[in-house]
Amino acid sequence: MWGIYRALVFALVAASSFTPVRVLEFCQSTDPDCHSHDTASDVQPSPEAVKSRWSRNVSNVIHDLDEFKVSCKKLMEAFPLDEVDGNFVRTVKNCLFSKSFPTPLKGPLRLAAVSKDVIEGILDLDMALTQSDDFLQYVSGGKLLPGSEPLAHRYGGHQFGYWAGQLGDGRAHFLGQYSNRKGEIWELQLKGSGKTPYSRSGDGRAVIRSSVREFLCSEAMHFLGVPTSRAASLIVSEEPVVRDQFYNGNMKTERGAVVLRLAKSWFRIGSLEILAQSGEIDLLRTLLNFIIGEHFSHISSSDPDKYLVFYSTVVNETAHLIAQWMSVGFAHGVCNTDNFSLLSITIDYGPFGFMEPYDPNFVPNTSDDEGRYSVGAQAQVGMFNLEKLLAALSPVLTVKQQKQAKIILKGYADLYHMRIHQIFKAKLGLLGEDEDDSDLIAFLLKMMEDTRADFTMTFRQLSEVSAEQLHDMNFTQMWALDDLSTHEHFSDWLNMYLLRLSRQQNDTDLDRQQRMTNVNPRYVLRNWMAEAAIRKAEMNDFSEVELLHHILSSPFVTQETAEEAGYAARPPLWAKRLKVSCSS
Repeated sequence: MWGIYRALVFALVAASSFTPVRVLEFCQSTDPDCHSHDTASDVQPSPEAVKSRWSRNVSNVIHDLDEFKVSCKKLMEAFPLDEVDGNFVRTVKNCLFSKSFPTPLKGPLRLAAVSKDVIEGILDLDMALTQSDDFLQYVSGGKLLPGSEPLAHRYGGHQFGYWAGQLGDGRAHFLGQYSNRKGEIWELQLKGSGKTPYSRSGDGRAVIRSSVREFLCSEAMHFLGVPTSRAASLIVSEEPVVRDQFYNGNMKTERGAVVLRLAKSWFRIGSLEILAQSGEIDLLRTLLNFIIGEHFSHISSSDPDKYLVFYSTVVNETAHLIAQWMSVGFAHGVCNTDNFSLLSITIDYGPFGFMEPYDPNFVPNTSDDEGRYSVGAQAQVGMFNLEKLLAALSPVLTVKQQKQAKIILKGYADLYHMRIHQIFKAKLGLLGEDEDDSDLIAFLLKMMEDTRADFTMTFRQLSEVSAEQLHDMNFTQMWALDDLSTHEHFSDWLNMYLLRLSRQQNDTDLDRQQRMTNVNPRYVLRNWMAEAAIRKAEMNDFSEVELLHHILSSPFVTQETAEEAGYAARPPLWAKRLKVSCSS
């Protein structure tokens, strides 16, 4: 009876062309926590080193912005800088960074949003400082932070499958590294802060709608548990910025905005590609050594296979990241190599979207006419990007290492399947191993696709419903499960699911519900929610931005204000007409 489902390709995987190969080294464990950021990029200095810098009680924060200092020294000493000064557009060679000063936003300025978790938890600042004029100036490009020597990063990339040549930070300025009291080093960057040598035909600005989306989503993804860059603040101005939002000739004047965002590193696949493509192999090797030394401490600098080990780690982490995207229905929208972090964190939020009805062909970006970056294609695109990373590494690999790297790349499929399987088992509350688990998961996804059941709320309501309600198919006030139950095979799937749960020894219904609600969010940043906040923000009402930021900081907890706002309800009809593009 279940033959058709046994033949069903795991709908979320969209990787049917992958060749299953045994995964080499690194993280062959089935432990979902087995990934390198636990041991590599988050390594902290010794307690003594931290204590020497922070003799104050750890609960203290900086109360004077003059005490807050960043440094560009490490990057400027490690790499040659562009010999030409100025923000004018040009082709840049033999360097990784150009000196580039932000262009201050034209006032008056307004703090539209701020992340307390970032301000206090990462930047060690007293929240009261965010209300000062100095803070507005520092985080909008009007003044430079103490120690800052702003830089723009040169990189290239494959965009929509084709080599695009030099790209780079066209509207972003690296302000410096900040070492906090936890011993963490974070790189601060302004986005929307004006022209750089890499702006091409752009004006270097970002507008309110895209900046609201970036601020909210980067913070929302963090609290969903997905590796991501962070956002500290959002500043809006009265500066006019002209945009053709949907590339249809309808120019519109919008207002400029700047986001202060943070990451452990902003290096991406395109950072390596531009050097390999330009034949700058010595600089390529220098950059690789730097990245490995700073962020992959489990790799020995004297290991002759260090670049191969680095590649294997990135393959593993990329598979894990995309599986996490899929677990919350997130579609990045523009999975170009210049938007793929070498630390495997989510960066460069543009025309992203969270699936509402489950649909592997969901494309959030209206500019993506061919659906190259549909949600169901992200795993395959990840492999394409890793192929391009391998091509960039090839000049520093021996022939033998190149062959080994190709085998590692083939293992990406197995890694991804393993991650997806682990994650979706957890989403369904399944313990232990059962040979029919893959069928159970695929069967559910197929029904969700057929009925256009809501992705987020289907899993959430399965988390909240009791076994008795499931048995009785009592889905009162559970609209997503009610939609799913209209499928002709729903009762068959439900019987399989209940039987599987009944075989879990020493597992109570309450335990299952608790596990599932801890991994299935009730709230994600749906496009209609972001759009409602943007419309108000463009009228200088930032109340919904603030509300969403608060709600999305606890996405697994049912919240009265969120329920009143309809954030877990059936999306409004007008949401179906929303479009998001690359224009920002």
